[in-house]
Amino acid sequence: MRQVVAATFVSLDGVMQAPGGPQEDSRGGFSHGGWTFHYWDEPMGKVMDKAFAEDFSLLLGRRTYDIFAAHWPYAGDDPIAVKFNAAIKYVATSEPQTLTWQNSVALRGDVAAEVAALKRQDGPKLLLQGSGELIQALLAKDLIDEVTLLTFPLVLGEGKRLFGPGTIPAAFRLVESGVSSTGVIMATYRREGEITTGSFAMAEPSAAEIARREIFAAEG
Repeated sequence: MRQVVAATFVSLDGVMQAPGGPQEDSRGGFSHGGWTFHYWDEPMGKVMDKAFAEDFSLLLGRRTYDIFAAHWPYAGDDPIAVKFNAAIKYVATSEPQTLTWQNSVALRGDVAAEVAALKRQDGPKLLLQGSGELIQALLAKDLIDEVTLLTFPLVLGEGKRLFGPGTIPAAFRLVESGVSSTGVIMATYRREGEITTGSFAMAEPSAAEIARREIFAAEG
């Protein structure tokens, strides 16, 4: 069975839009494209190298595919370009005839069901890059097995966020972490079970606490 592994750059407030450059994705008036550029260092490079070290197929939303297809085929012998160009690319799209990048395969219709079918096959991991809308669809169906987050020490205030409406409650286990020299937290989480809750409240709540609960319940 194949695993879906997401690797994503996010700000402290969870924004993942246009990390690579000002012209990458300005939809919604986003004006901070390229916000990761000045933070890169050797430890971050090692984390990314590890993400690409094993065999993988790419899993991409249509807009991220278009961004990648306009860059990586023209990046020469860059090691990432070599891997991305050779990999099979599964793309969530309604326009399969426009997938011009080599080794591209369209996922149409119910994309979550298509990815679930891919997971049941034998093959390399499915590496999910960018693709905010696709991430939302897969999170809603609990189809992402592992998430590597590179969290940058800045707040963007606007833009597309990693965890949006429809994300199901889910527990993860931290399996690896580190910090770059520029303050980027690099952490890998594995999906693990359901959320369990507890309480620090007193066994016998005070009258004030009971009243507070009633007020909160009435407010919905």
